[in-house]
Amino acid sequence: MKSELEKLRDNMKEKDREIIRLLNERAQVSVQIGAVKGQEGLTVYDPSQEARVYGYLQELNCGPLPPTAITAIFREIISASRALQKPTAIAFLGPEASFSHLAARLHFGDSSRYYPQSGIAGVFDEVEKGFVDWGVVPVENSLEGSVNITLDRLIVTSLKIRAEIYLRISQCLISSAAGLDDIKNICSHPQALAQCRSWLKANMPDCVLHEAESTAAAAQMVKGKKTQAAIGSSLAASTNGLNILAEGIEDNISNTTRFLVIGNGDSGKTAKDKTSLIFATPHSPGSLHLALAPFAERGINLIKIESHPVKERLWEYLFFVDVVGHVAEKELKSCLDELQAKTTYLKILGSYPRAEGGL
Repeated sequence: MKSELEKLRDNMKEKDREIIRLLNERAQVSVQIGAVKGQEGLTVYDPSQEARVYGYLQELNCGPLPPTAITAIFREIISASRALQKPTAIAFLGPEASFSHLAARLHFGDSSRYYPQSGIAGVFDEVEKGFVDWGVVPVENSLEGSVNITLDRLIVTSLKIRAEIYLRISQCLISSAAGLDDIKNICSHPQALAQCRSWLKANMPDCVLHEAESTAAAAQMVKGKKTQAAIGSSLAASTNGLNILAEGIEDNISNTTRFLVIGNGDSGKTAKDKTSLIFATPHSPGSLHLALAPFAERGINLIKIESHPVKERLWEYLFFVDVVGHVAEKELKSCLDELQAKTTYLKILGSYPRAEGGL
């Protein structure tokens, strides 16, 4: 007689067999979709369509799996399906195992191809030249503010913002050592060291701190050194074969970085979108007020507005704005038409699905 546990395990095997069968049937449909996309000249990765897929998956889910688990499972299913159609190539701010790399993998999945770049400009260059399909760049941090290099390139690039990613920055103490007692030196990027200052003071007061060019570079530096540790991501630990000695050592648990997915073309509507734009106003009293009035009159929510200096002109500024809605929607389109008449410069950076974890 089989025990109750054996019966349950047999039942699970049957479910697994059915899941594998359905996954392969889904993959076959995905290949057919890829063939149609190729005939119609469409890109394999469609952020708007994928956002809609994640949306209806959550509607189908009745538990006990939480929404985050459903998203994580299907992220890899969709990533593998994309790879069957055509491998997706993504440039990111490197080196490997950086937080930009982690954000890219969390968005595109493990079946994509990732190419680290030494700077944000390099990411834009790779996509603009057609060497890769997509780029992932940081644009702002909840503690440190905007990333000016990204804003500068958005002003001049022909690429569009096609999606966004929010990544909570969780720092770990990682090392080849097995425990904290042997650690004498800790290295990381200056921002990471600053973000963990209170934890380091309370738990590792006698350690000497050293600066590195990035958290990923710090992880590489401490490989095989039993008296040294680095502050970095869990990805940096697994990539370099390091042990995680402590997790969540950042002082502020709300530390979050927003990343942009940049590429050619435009994203379609999803009913939960965001539009980013930049504009300049005349040097006259009330010009900014007049520029923003069309949004207020239509009840369009401005999520963000930030001034950014024009490098070639002293004391002149552009305004970066994020608004709720898609540029193809009637109300927002008419608003932007009116804005055009009240500004000296206007550029739509892209309409794209709003990511979980942000506004």
